[in-house]
Amino acid sequence: MTAAEPATGEPAVVVHYRLHADFAVPHPSLRRLLGTRSGLELDAAGLRVRFGPWLVETPLDNLAGAEVTGPFRAVRALGVRLSLADRGLTFGTTTERGVCLRFREPVPGIEPWGRIRHPALTVTVAEPELVAEAVDRIVAGS
Repeated sequence: MTAAEPATGEPAVVVHYRLHADFAVPHPSLRRLLGTRSGLELDAAGLRVRFGPWLVETPLDNLAGAEVTGPFRAVRALGVRLSLADRGLTFGTTTERGVCLRFREPVPGIEPWGRIRHPALTVTVAEPELVAEAVDRIVAGS
């Protein structure tokens, strides 16, 4: 974190974030199906989560919080899933644990036209605690 002194005399804080989290992949064949670009990226430009051909993107100020979740039942955790109850989206590779990312404004993700919007995205990344902590720090600072 670096700080600069603006003309008003109050310190302006400029924060640079950069976090990459791979999906937790229990089987190597699944890694090939997802491709090399899949994973979660969090930086000053925003959040990007790619799961094979699916992509969810949002600016940092749209993040509302995160929490570690799981374990999950396989029928609800593996692959790309849309919750009919709340329109939440899941990008899942394991039943163990994941992180649920909540948004202030719902984001597109499951279909290419952006008509269906999701208030939350659950991703089964390798280190869900680290991702949840990073998101919660960003939310607390905004």
